[in-house]
Amino acid sequence: QVQLVESGGGLVQVGGSLRLSCAASGRTLSSYNMGWFRRAPGKEREFVAAIPWSGSTTVYADSVKGRFTISRDNAKNTVYLQMNSLKPEDTAVYYCHAGGKYSGSAYVPSLGYWGKGTQVTVSS
Repeated sequence: QVQLVESGGGLVQVGGSLRLSCAASGRTLSSYNMGWFRRAPGKEREFVAAIPWSGSTTVYADSVKGRFTISRDNAKNTVYLQMNSLKPEDTAVYYCHAGGKYSGSAYVPSLGYWGKGTQVTVSS
């Protein structure tokens, strides 16, 4: 069993930055593919970014490409999401997922574990 806890969310102005962390306990994350998702008010959950267990190739949603960076530190059992140039449309609850699979370049959270999320609010 893996427990995931997200942190680092908050209120930020347009153009600002935040770094989200996803810390794991229970098992090491080093063998898990990891992903970040978000859910905005009244919208479906959407994929944000993913990184494989090897850390080799990251993938991003088009809406965040060039602004967000996913990374991992297996020694700290933690995955990060650096978010720059934030926009009001980035406002959402951000969730970390462990144990998804890749279908081509798409990260599919069909099984695995979810964190409870952290709120990010971008004010204009």
